[in-house]
Amino acid sequence: MNDEIEIVPIQDRFRGFLPIVVDMETGGFNKDTDALLEVAAVILRMDEKGELSRHRTFSWHITPFEGANLDPKSLEVNGIDIDSPFRQEIAKSEPQAMAEFFNTVRKEVKLNKCSRAVLVGHNAHFDLGFLNTAAERVGNKRNPFHPFSTFDTVTLGAMAYGQTVLARVAKKANISWDSSQAHSAAYDAEKTADIFCKVLNNWLIMDSNMDTFGESMFNVDA
Repeated sequence: MNDEIEIVPIQDRFRGFLPIVVDMETGGFNKDTDALLEVAAVILRMDEKGELSRHRTFSWHITPFEGANLDPKSLEVNGIDIDSPFRQEIAKSEPQAMAEFFNTVRKEVKLNKCSRAVLVGHNAHFDLGFLNTAAERVGNKRNPFHPFSTFDTVTLGAMAYGQTVLARVAKKANISWDSSQAHSAAYDAEKTADIFCKVLNNWLIMDSNMDTFGESMFNVDA
């Protein structure tokens, strides 16, 4: 796939920030002690009307850093088998995975003429915390993400659909959901991206309709 084709840059849509949808699967809830096991990033594109859509997904399986904690309960939820021969074959070290992840994001930031990336996530503060801590741990000083700002689909889901759980938001938004694939970083990131795009695109339609309504109200012939 040629990503260097001419695109509609997102530079003016979010004040120079580029939304990158991210999901991380971990060995627990403590960003300082628990392993980072999977990272997925979904790249978005914008069309001439300003509507967003999912473009491409990148994902990395990551070898736990030395001394990392692995909570059996977390592994039971995300279904990750650390000792799987397939996983051991494809998993990358944390420094290598973070470098590839950040390089991918920086390329998109440049392509969209943006200043930096903003993490989009479901409970985004969790993912951003693990992301920033991993970057510090491996000494990667080229983190392209805003250090504390995020776009969170928990808030968007509550606002648009009255739900906060990812699966429930997706179902309410008429987005397909397969429970057997849930808690895979790539799958959850793609569903988060679909929700983010749908809410933002619907807002564009409503905002346009309100503008039209306002014009009709204030331009009535006397």
